[in-house]
Amino acid sequence: MKAVLRARGFTRKAATVQSSPPRRPRQGGLDRSRSPAWHDAAVSERQAPRPVRSDYVAWRTATSRWRDDDAYGHLNNATYYELFDTAVNAHLFEATGTNVRLLPQIGVVAETSCRYFREIGFPEPIEMGLVVDKVGTSSVIYRIGLFQGEDDEAAAEGRFVHVYVDNTRGPGDRPVTPMPEEIRAAVEPLLRTT
Repeated sequence: MKAVLRARGFTRKAATVQSSPPRRPRQGGLDRSRSPAWHDAAVSERQAPRPVRSDYVAWRTATSRWRDDDAYGHLNNATYYELFDTAVNAHLFEATGTNVRLLPQIGVVAETSCRYFREIGFPEPIEMGLVVDKVGTSSVIYRIGLFQGEDDEAAAEGRFVHVYVDNTRGPGDRPVTPMPEEIRAAVEPLLRTT
């Protein structure tokens, strides 16, 4: 087997071990009030400006949990997406007065993204602002801003695209379909034109 691998150009390299730098003791947690330098360097000048509270239409508050923070002492990136999902679907449940999972057409996530501006995490509550950028025949584009503390600028902003599919046939056979009218009525008031 080794001869075959060598003949195909594979070689065994010695593993290198790098020691990690010593950890600094946390004293009072992270300073979450400033954008880190790595973020400023990564953000392109062509991107939209950092969102502020007035950019959003509907609001809800989530309780941050101890388990939401990762080993680096800030909210884990996967938790941001859980919060986006919660903000959108909680609004739909409340605005329609129905369990949207049981409708003949359901919204499935077609695209998500997140722009991180500053660290947030346990134990402060997280405010989630929701706005709709576009309502199509079978899709909705949401933006969700996450805020913590008194800062007017978002700590992060998510983009969340729902596409509506037939929910009567089951998984694997769900063609795109027009959005249900009760969903349209729930999302159109969130539209913000610039």
